[in-house]
Amino acid sequence: MPKRVLDVGNCSPDFAAIKGLLSGHFECTVEQAHSAEDALATLRTGKFSLVTINRKLDCDYSDGLEIIRAIKADATLAKLPVMLITNFPEHQEAAEAAGALRGFGKLEFDHPETLAKLMPILG
Repeated sequence: MPKRVLDVGNCSPDFAAIKGLLSGHFECTVEQAHSAEDALATLRTGKFSLVTINRKLDCDYSDGLEIIRAIKADATLAKLPVMLITNFPEHQEAAEAAGALRGFGKLEFDHPETLAKLMPILG
């Protein structure tokens, strides 16, 4: 059975690129959420293996870090692996401090290190 990934806050082209990256290398389905409320509601519908969250949500430019904090503060979701999608190291560090795994940026989709980060979760 394929693993489920929820991608939060990316525009359609970026979502398509992330979906292509993940489903092209791993047996998984990738679903999309647009807002914090949308993401939290979707996560409660079943088991997910990973959540990827854009640093700035496309729908309202709110901070993806707030969604990480909300997931990690929820006892039923806290153990769920979460990665921030950003090219900025300082935002990756803030996400890690909030309980996320080190994510990757949109400029790193073709880097072997990106697949190495995803392998323990989706492999």
